[in-house]
Amino acid sequence: MTALAASGGQHPPAAVLCGLGTAQAELRVPNAAISARLGVADDWILTRTGIVERRRASAGTSTADLAVRAAAAALKSSGTETVDVVILATATPDHRMPGTAPEVAARLGLHGIAAFDIAAACTGLSYALQVARGFVADGAAQRALVITVDRLSHLTDPDDRTTAALFGDGAAALVVRRGQVGEPGAVGPVILGADGRHADALVVPHGQFMRMRGREVFQHAVTRMSQAAEQAAAAAGWSLGDVDRFVPHQANSRITEAVGRRLHFDGGRVLGDIAHLGNTSAASILFALAHAACDGALRPGHRVLLAAFGAGLTWGATTLTWPDVPCVADRPDPSHRLEAAR
Repeated sequence: MTALAASGGQHPPAAVLCGLGTAQAELRVPNAAISARLGVADDWILTRTGIVERRRASAGTSTADLAVRAAAAALKSSGTETVDVVILATATPDHRMPGTAPEVAARLGLHGIAAFDIAAACTGLSYALQVARGFVADGAAQRALVITVDRLSHLTDPDDRTTAALFGDGAAALVVRRGQVGEPGAVGPVILGADGRHADALVVPHGQFMRMRGREVFQHAVTRMSQAAEQAAAAAGWSLGDVDRFVPHQANSRITEAVGRRLHFDGGRVLGDIAHLGNTSAASILFALAHAACDGALRPGHRVLLAAFGAGLTWGATTLTWPDVPCVADRPDPSHRLEAAR
């Protein structure tokens, strides 16, 4: 028997966004610091990625440190100090074992609840949201805390032109509560996929730096995010014309533009947030949402379509109508600057 039939024809409870927060890494790395090492002009990086500078964690900052900051901001935004489960999406845990989520939960004072990691690279938010929806739908949680965090800078070869300029560090988090399908903030059907046949296109071998076949990843990213976005909109009962804001994973500006063109979204409907952060992996979509909400580019009532793509290869997409949620997002501090990469 399906959940819908068991509930007498009523929809199962929805996971409703009620809190959002971010935590940027401490150090600012401008293009000049990287271009000099690579032997290219500053605008070579900008035109290929859309990035002006990226954030990197200092030597003493752990993945858990960033996650705690973002989670605390999201809890503050939600107006609650307690949740029933912590789901942490990261490709850069602090240890092989244990996971990072239990430490983060403990540091937040969340003792005795479920806390675990998900590894889906840049698609981590999509996978984590689906898990959070399941916890809420079956009654296992009234509230769930989803944290997205990565420190990919220490896995990036500073001499590799394909990856050296792309990645930044940071964390972003959201809180979802048990609510009703169709209300503002309710997370729609989540589309997920993976194709391990191409796993070596973007990989970090044990003890080595990241390796990426850029052109291949670009092609897969544009195709898979476009397809997943179309499927998520259809699953929500939307046409693409109904979408007010499209927020893809912030991989680089060329991918964002290519996906927007394929879906026939004009520039005003596509949110980009990579210029001063770099590619923050699993956290990039939440950074874009938080900053757009703070700036007024994203307003309550907007129909929002999210799409992600990452190593694995993995991809995902979902929808929601933007709620009136307080935004707790830190901003770049001009006093924090790293003049030379590494």
